Amino acid sequence: MHSTHIVYFVLGLTVGGLWVQAEIQKPITEQCLICMCEALSGCNATAVCVNGACGIFRITWDQWVDSGRLTIPGDSPLTDSSFTNCANDPYCAADTLQSYMVKYGQDCNDDAKEDCYDYGAIHYMGPFNCKADMPYTYESIFRRCLRNAMRDDKRQKSS
Repeated sequence: MHSTHIVYFVLGLTVGGLWVQAEIQKPITEQCLICMCEALSGCNATAVCVNGACGIFRITWDQWVDSGRLTIPGDSPLTDSSFTNCANDPYCAADTLQSYMVKYGQDCNDDAKEDCYDYGAIHYMGPFNCKADMPYTYESIFRRCLRNAMRDDKRQKSS
């Protein structure tokens, strides 16, 4: 898979980032972040911004602002480049998504639990439209990634 190197990089996002801006809650699991990345960008870090959505997680300006304008070390949330710098940094971008889900997390598919599927819907469609159907391509890649992760997890536990 073309995203193997990025996936290994993303794996460290919730385990031990290289820096800590502030202690934030992290409702999104590592595997969920990986599946969001796969479905949104194929974890392609070369495409910086596409139609206002930046980085491997395709974070928008509004999401970044709603999440508290997190920044990379040494950057100020008031500079013109602070949004793109954060969104294009996998650690800052992952923390932005974590903060966004703390604020907007909800059960979007009415299965009585708040989980990765809900976070994927919230991030892609927004917190006020997350109960709508996800676009086919995004949802199929996202679900396949989650299924594969669960299958791999079961294999590891049984061996």
